[in-house]
Amino acid sequence: MATTHTSKTSVYLITIVASLGGLLFGYDTAVISGAVGALENFFITSLENSPSFAEDTIFQFKITISLCVLAIGLLFADFILKFFQKNKAYTIIAAILIFGGAVFYFQFLTLPNILTENLRNSILGFMVSSALVGCIIGASLGDNVANSIGRRNGLIIAALLFLISALGSSYPEVMNIFPGNDLTAFIIYRIIGGIGVGLASMLAPMYIAEMAPANIRGQLVSFNQFAIVTGMLVVYFVNYFIVSGQTELWINETGWRYMFLSEAIPALLFLLFLFFVPKTPRFQTMKGNEEDAMKVLTKLNGPETATRILSDIKASFSRTKSHWLSFGWGVVIIGILLSIFQQFVGINVVLYYAPEIFRGMGMETDASMLQTIIVGAINMLFTVLAIMTVDKFGRKKLMMIGSAVMAVAMIGLGFALYTETEGLPALLLMLLYIAAFAMSWGPVTWVLLSEIFPNKIRGVMAVAVAIQWLANLIVSWTFPMMNNNSALVEHFNHGFSYWIYGVMAFLSLLFIWKFVPETKGRTLEDMEELWMKKK
Repeated sequence: MATTHTSKTSVYLITIVASLGGLLFGYDTAVISGAVGALENFFITSLENSPSFAEDTIFQFKITISLCVLAIGLLFADFILKFFQKNKAYTIIAAILIFGGAVFYFQFLTLPNILTENLRNSILGFMVSSALVGCIIGASLGDNVANSIGRRNGLIIAALLFLISALGSSYPEVMNIFPGNDLTAFIIYRIIGGIGVGLASMLAPMYIAEMAPANIRGQLVSFNQFAIVTGMLVVYFVNYFIVSGQTELWINETGWRYMFLSEAIPALLFLLFLFFVPKTPRFQTMKGNEEDAMKVLTKLNGPETATRILSDIKASFSRTKSHWLSFGWGVVIIGILLSIFQQFVGINVVLYYAPEIFRGMGMETDASMLQTIIVGAINMLFTVLAIMTVDKFGRKKLMMIGSAVMAVAMIGLGFALYTETEGLPALLLMLLYIAAFAMSWGPVTWVLLSEIFPNKIRGVMAVAVAIQWLANLIVSWTFPMMNNNSALVEHFNHGFSYWIYGVMAFLSLLFIWKFVPETKGRTLEDMEELWMKKK
């Protein structure tokens, strides 16, 4: 039975509400871009002016990092226990603990509490990317949250965390309830917001995928990515209007606070709208509420199709349950590598540090913020192109084209910076890179992650998304350490890191071409049969 106009309207309205999670995802991760310079001036410069304050802050920084490593380690240990038999899992965990703990202790904890160039850049990089620690935690908890309280209720929790983070990160000294200084409080509130982002990054596309009819699922899941880039573009405008015409002193003291505080508005709207959308049929069926599941399916697909879908859902859940490797390593590794490559091509370096990159090209603050709006607009425009074509041309073709263009653009940008032929050529190469990512790896990765995992191991998506955020953290944290390193700047003039991202884009092309299956037009249950055959 064809989807009726009424049911299509319902599907689109539900998708829009769920996609607000994506909008906040984009808003929260991009709001930092306009504040990097001010945060560096407000927090980091004070460390350079006071050795005793710097020593105390470095001590707190080491404790914060240690707690973050412990939290992430526990979450990934839980993942390892779900992949392997207990004895093997404990052996792997012990080996990682011994080797990783030794490296962490001797290469980080035992360093003197003196503000060196590398440590300064490390603190700045972590302050900018600290929300990503929360993203890893939120994404890791996503499976448990989705299966215990549901996809929708998990998004409600995410909205609350967004709201708390907006208030706390804008005025950390006022809301500092933690045993540390204001820099530590700021980092903690960014991590809280990151947990919300991590939950939303997994639950929003999962919610949409489970509500959408198969024939338009790719398009609707892509709406989540469209919402992400919309959130980014909105916050670029917000940041621009906040700093426009203002003095550097005002921006460094007050302006950055308004940037973070502005997130409270969309967070409140998201929280309110979520109370008006239903729980997904798959969650309802999993909890034994087949009557409620049937009501939702009938409304969205019509009675005849709803009966068939419910039967497929029940059949997929009724199959013998086993560990996450019940379909073999293939689907797991593909999901993880999709996440890693999406970040290792360097997208969030451009999104987080765009104003600083433009300022490094000699632009004033207002001009650099305006260029960032152009980046956001290109990002949105080509994401719309992906939404319009993902169900027509398929996932693989878009991904491979995107990888090829990103590789050329990033390597070219690296040479433009290396040869100091900046200005318009560098800007055009950056916009070309953004366009290629936006029409491919940006939205289509989320479509693939929501489609490739069979129902009975959909929890593996939490691993893939958590690793995506870990990869994001690694890239975002290390960028200022590479880009501001005196030796690398002397030899490569800021081009080094972009060459690395270009090589990663080329490797991502080979990966998609060789290993990733086309999922266009297949139901979630069809994917289960595919992996059973490949096992």
